[in-house]
Amino acid sequence: MLPLLKAAFTLLSLLELILSKPLMTISSPKLKLSEITHRIHQLNSGVQVPCNDTRVAQVAFMDRKLPEQELLCQAAAALTKVTRCRKDYEPLIINLQSLHDEMSCSLSNDNEIYLRNFLPELGNFTQGLYRRLAASPAQ
Repeated sequence: MLPLLKAAFTLLSLLELILSKPLMTISSPKLKLSEITHRIHQLNSGVQVPCNDTRVAQVAFMDRKLPEQELLCQAAAALTKVTRCRKDYEPLIINLQSLHDEMSCSLSNDNEIYLRNFLPELGNFTQGLYRRLAASPAQ
């Protein structure tokens, strides 16, 4: 009887440990890209994009010479500079930062773009990355 109680207690302890952790502790890049695209769509489908008249550094998403990691880093850096509506863009920034593996990147403020134009470009870029990941045979 005692071994049975020990086993039951161990199973209950393991179950409690599993349930106490968030389900999404490790999320795939596809999931993060999907969430970024979804959040951008939510922001754009609202009455007005929060802080849409804010100017941010333009990121050359179409530049094939730059690695994707660099472009993700630049996008995160550009959004980080949006301070007035920080809470609206924080989830995007967090996901972008987690996708570029904490690399540091350079971001020029020579060319700026309105946030209302930046977000659709970022959405198209992340959607393209998502499709490329979904089409790869390794995943």
